Amino acid sequence: MWQVEDMIRANELSMDKIDANMVTPYGLQPEAKAELLEWYGNLIEMMRFEDVKEKGHLQINRNVIINLTDLHLRLLKSPKMPYYSAAYYKALPFIVEFRTKSEGRDKGEIENCFDALYMVWLMKLQKREINEATINATNEITRFISMLSLYFKEDEEGRLDLDGEN
Repeated sequence: MWQVEDMIRANELSMDKIDANMVTPYGLQPEAKAELLEWYGNLIEMMRFEDVKEKGHLQINRNVIINLTDLHLRLLKSPKMPYYSAAYYKALPFIVEFRTKSEGRDKGEIENCFDALYMVWLMKLQKREINEATINATNEITRFISMLSLYFKEDEEGRLDLDGEN
């Protein structure tokens, strides 16, 4: 969704530009096109209302980070999740390093992870060189966030048991 927010900003929150640059080129059927335009329109309205027209994230996206952080803390406390804890502690030095090099000092670790992954994705899009240390760091963060996302899905489906018997 951060990419979508940035794409909307790049199109100056203009429905005409979004239609021309992001919807029409895909040749969608009229009903699908109308749904997609409505979706973008709703996002633009929320971005204006929440005053994230130039930077920042919509509350719905911040809520996901809050929910992921809550789950992350529960997973760390659970004695049933040693592999999760190991993945986190393996990624932690890279998260801390990214935080110190970026504007992430006031953000939580999970948001820092998403910022780091998004930054590397943008670098790839721009065909910028990515050094080996950054690739290694990104790989560790990706493994950790992938594990968190799997547990998040299980938790939302009511299948995650952090306290029960094995």
